[in-house]
Amino acid sequence: MLILGNGRVITRDPSAPYMESGAVAMDGRTIVKVGSTEELKKAYPDAEYIDAKRKVIMPAFINAHEHIYSSFARGLSINGYNPNGFLDILDGMWWTIDRNLTLEDTYLSAMATYVECIKNGVTTIFDHHASFGSIEGSLFEIEKAAKETGVRSCLCYEISDRDGKEKAKASVMENAEFIRHALKDESGMIAGMMGMHAQFTISDETMELAAANKPDEVGYHIHVAEGIEDLHHCLKHYGKRIVDRLMDWEILGEKTLLGHCIYINPHEMDLIKETGTMVVHNPESNMGNACGCPPTMELVHRGILTGLGTDGYTHDMMESFKVANVLHKHHLCDPNAAWGEVPQMLFENNAKIAERYFDQKLGVLKEGAAADVIVVNYDPLTPMNENNINGHLVFGVTGHDVVTTIANGKVLMKDRELTGIDEAKVMADCRQAAAALANRINSR
Repeated sequence: MLILGNGRVITRDPSAPYMESGAVAMDGRTIVKVGSTEELKKAYPDAEYIDAKRKVIMPAFINAHEHIYSSFARGLSINGYNPNGFLDILDGMWWTIDRNLTLEDTYLSAMATYVECIKNGVTTIFDHHASFGSIEGSLFEIEKAAKETGVRSCLCYEISDRDGKEKAKASVMENAEFIRHALKDESGMIAGMMGMHAQFTISDETMELAAANKPDEVGYHIHVAEGIEDLHHCLKHYGKRIVDRLMDWEILGEKTLLGHCIYINPHEMDLIKETGTMVVHNPESNMGNACGCPPTMELVHRGILTGLGTDGYTHDMMESFKVANVLHKHHLCDPNAAWGEVPQMLFENNAKIAERYFDQKLGVLKEGAAADVIVVNYDPLTPMNENNINGHLVFGVTGHDVVTTIANGKVLMKDRELTGIDEAKVMADCRQAAAALANRINSR
C-alpha cells in the first residue's frame, strides 16, 4: 500500500475534478481511494507515505505516437544532408538512421526514451518502430527495455517496401510474432499492433501479406497524409485518396491508429468517424518537417477520437500541449481555438485510445483506475481551482517540472532520482552507441 499525499490533486474525474489538499492511496497496480491526506493515512496506517509537499498530484501522461528509434538523432550531423522537402527528410535522416541500427542500438534507444518518458511523467506510450538494419527481434528488444523501466508500451514495427520485398516480409513477420507474444502477456503493460509506415511505401502485395498475418484482436498503426506527397502518390498510383485505399484494405476500425492526417478531406473524415478509427496529432513534428497543419480541430468537433503525440520530436507531453494550443490559434486565426480541444485530446482522448489496448482505466485518479500518478513541482501564484486547471498547466508547467513518477503502482522516479535504473550507465552506453552509429553513417 502506498499513499501519495499533501498535494493539490487534479483527478480528471468529472465528479470531483480538483482537491486543494488531498492524497491518493494505491494498492498494487490500482488506486483504492482519493481523499484527504488525514483520511487516507487514518484508513491505511501501515501504508508507505510520500509527501508531495503541496505540489500538484495528477494522472501520469500518455503519448499516443512515439518513435523510439529516433533517440540517437539528437545533434546528429549527416554528411550531405540538405533536405528540400519531406521526402528528403525521410530518406536523408530517418531512413538513414534506421538502416544503420543494430539490435543493441534499438535496445539502448528504448532505454534512453523510457528514461526521458519517466522524467517527463509519461507512463504509457504507443511506439512506432523502424530498424531496417536489424528487423528480427527488434520489438522484443524494446519490450525488454519497457519491462526494465516500467513504462506501459504498445509496440509495432513499421512495414515498408522501401528496402525491398524481403525486408517488407520480415517487418510483417516481426509484427505478427510480437503481437502473438503480447496477447499472451499477463502483466497488463505490453501490447502490440500491426505497424505500417505509410501507404506510399506499401504495395498491394505487402498490404495483403500484413492483413493475412494480423490477429483479429489488434489494429494497425500507420502514418496517413503526413506529407502532400503521400496523397499525390495514392491518387497517381491507385486513383483514390489515402483513407479510401485504407478502407478498401479493411485497415480502418476501432483498434487502428492513424498518425497525422494532414491532407484529408471531409469524405475521408466521414470514413474515419463511421469506422471508429483513432487519429493522433503531432504538432511539433508537423511544423518541424514543414508538412502543414492538419484539420485537427474539425476532427475533434466531428467526434473522431483524436489524441496527442510527439512523433519522437520530444518526450514532453506538456510541450506538445503548448505547441498544439498556439498552432491551431495561429493557423485558424482564431484566438478562441484549441482551448478546450487540446486538453481533451491530451487528458481524455489519449486515455480512451490507450484503453482500447490496455485493460485498466487510465488517465484519471479515482478508485479502480491504474496507479499511474505524478507529482509536479508547481506552486500557483494565482488562484487555482477546477475551472482553470488547464490554464495553469499550459502556461505554468513543463514535463521537466515532474519530480515523482509512479506507473502501475511502482515508483519509477522520486524527487527527480530514478529508482531501479542506473541512469548514468544508461546514458554512457547510449553516448557510446550513438557515436558508433554516427561514424557508420558518415563513413558509408
